[in-house]
Amino acid sequence: MAGSHRASRGGGRAAAREARRQQARKRNQTIAAGVAVVVLVGGGGVAALNAFGGDKTPDPKAGSSASDDKPANSNVLADDKALLDAVGAKSLGATGAWAVTKTADGDSAPATSFACQAQRFADPAGLRTWVRTFQNATTKDTAVQYVEVSHDKTAAAATYTSVVHWLSQCTAPQTRLSSGYVTTGVGERGVIAVFGQVPGSKTKYKTVAVTLAGQATIVVEHDTVAALPPKPDAVLATANAAAKKICDQSGGCGTGAPVAKPALLPNVDAPGFMASVDLPLLPEIDKPWVSAPAAKGSPGGTGCEKIDFKKTKPTKFGTVTYVTPEAKVPTEFGLDDTVAKFATTTAAANFVSQIRKNVDACEKNVSNAKVESTGTIQTSTIKGKSWKATYDTGDGKKFVYRIGIAGSGDRAVYVLFPVLKELDISDTMFNDTVTRAVDRSAAYK
Repeated sequence: MAGSHRASRGGGRAAAREARRQQARKRNQTIAAGVAVVVLVGGGGVAALNAFGGDKTPDPKAGSSASDDKPANSNVLADDKALLDAVGAKSLGATGAWAVTKTADGDSAPATSFACQAQRFADPAGLRTWVRTFQNATTKDTAVQYVEVSHDKTAAAATYTSVVHWLSQCTAPQTRLSSGYVTTGVGERGVIAVFGQVPGSKTKYKTVAVTLAGQATIVVEHDTVAALPPKPDAVLATANAAAKKICDQSGGCGTGAPVAKPALLPNVDAPGFMASVDLPLLPEIDKPWVSAPAAKGSPGGTGCEKIDFKKTKPTKFGTVTYVTPEAKVPTEFGLDDTVAKFATTTAAANFVSQIRKNVDACEKNVSNAKVESTGTIQTSTIKGKSWKATYDTGDGKKFVYRIGIAGSGDRAVYVLFPVLKELDISDTMFNDTVTRAVDRSAAYK
């Protein structure tokens, strides 16, 4: 196949930021009303990306307009001979035989080819695009190679940044970022992201590698069903093979052995807070999470925590609320992520310790509260705890919340998740979410 000229096709992301803010405000007002009832009845007297090779803020114009193909004499990847073949795909898995199922050029490329792709082209003014799909008849695994060729290296760098941004801010429904990596030795720079869908005994995982090689941005995705998230090794080897075949024409060949170092894709939209793709998955909700900054001020908590930032005096704090406005759920459904930065690590640790003591003693201090521990959160850098708190208002109504507090360095993170009928997550998933929130808080400056 030769001559990959691209036809114009527009695209865009669901933007409705103001709608998100209104949804978050309405939810917070609903929760606040519930907490007020809890406190009143309880009588407790409780007072309420440089490492990734991209710019800090992606070019808002990249990928936001229709394709602007211009006649070009460039022969970079003018045919499909430099794409991966069935033999090259073998590194994705030794079991069974891989086969090429389809090769599409810019005119016939589908609207979306890989996970979290926001629109057809990341570089609307690029030279050409290639999409090749693969299938393993034995394992039923599938794969795709997507290549965009830009006019020059500067445009390609912007294209690469746009694709990484699509992955890091992914809003595909029932899709969560399981793990991330920065790659070296593959092209000029790259990342790998592993996305998992709604978990079960076995989960569908999409492992996506993005590589910048001179004028080319290369995406390699491997889809498989497994009990545990895949390691990056197979896709790393395949991405390296793909870049080597292309870079003789595009430039940007890698040096050194290919290596994947664990690192979350940066959340450039809200540094220090979770991205939508970090949020837990619920089988009942097939719509994406979206986020909006919450109203300023200390989070009131549920009645147990006694959070008082005026007293503890963090140097900076903020809250982001996550909701699913497209899903048919009660208004109060969602999750709050509060990050507080303190002057010293000791001050942050003392804050976390005090909140833990407050919640542990809640049943003694709030008459209508029942609190059960749901786990200790601890890694080499993170210490915290989680609970499920139930408040009985005495009129047949109960308010149930998952509460998490954890700290790392000079930061403390508080996570609140109201539990509603048939809308709950496991203890493990909630603790994993708190851990992810603390990991993200490292970027809170």
